[in-house]
Amino acid sequence: MRGAQETAASFVNLSMTFRFVLLIFILPVMCLGQVSREHEIGAGFGAFNYTGDLVRTYNPAFSKPAITVFYRSNISPIVSFKTSLGFGTLAANDRLNPIDTAAVKRNSSFRLNVMELNGTFEYHFLDWHDRRQRLKFTPFLYAGGGIFVFSGNDTKPVDYSNVQITIPFGGGVKYIINPNWYLTAEFGIRKTFFDYLDNVSGGKLNNKNYRFGNVYDLDNYFFTGITLTRTFYDIPCAQSPY
Repeated sequence: MRGAQETAASFVNLSMTFRFVLLIFILPVMCLGQVSREHEIGAGFGAFNYTGDLVRTYNPAFSKPAITVFYRSNISPIVSFKTSLGFGTLAANDRLNPIDTAAVKRNSSFRLNVMELNGTFEYHFLDWHDRRQRLKFTPFLYAGGGIFVFSGNDTKPVDYSNVQITIPFGGGVKYIINPNWYLTAEFGIRKTFFDYLDNVSGGKLNNKNYRFGNVYDLDNYFFTGITLTRTFYDIPCAQSPY
């Protein structure tokens, strides 16, 4: 009976995740198809970085390689919609810079392979698409939603899904190389609603193996990277004035 309830709960969670993805990706794309004038594709590399029960604050020592590919459609001179697919690794351990004496005794570690799919809106502070201006760069902010899938936790302290919802947000700077190419440096946070990336969460204080953490401190991860983008322009067909 309990197994059937857990299966039903997992099905409901996956159904909600699927609806969330549809809301993020399909509705904006329907709008963009009517107003877009420029399309962009790109790729980049950088690093994923984890924070949670093993690492409380951003620590470059735990950075692991990550790559991303994406498609972007420009809604207006200052607003864009971007769909991105990322791959990378998350890892940490208590032996490297333990946060307290309990972490030394806990001696926990993890390593995950992560794939993320995000849809984000970008806001540019400068109208850098105006070719009459001499602007070669613009700072920007972005925010949206998505999902991530991970593998690597062989043992689970509780039953959970390896597909989770995330809210990506951050910012960066774009630099124009020429009208067709530009570089971007960005830093972003992936806010999750999940506490088992590191397989450590709440636990009883009398658990002598110290495999517990703060149940109210959810796990998050970051992406820092550099991307190269290629822009394609729509060329309107000539129409007869008669």
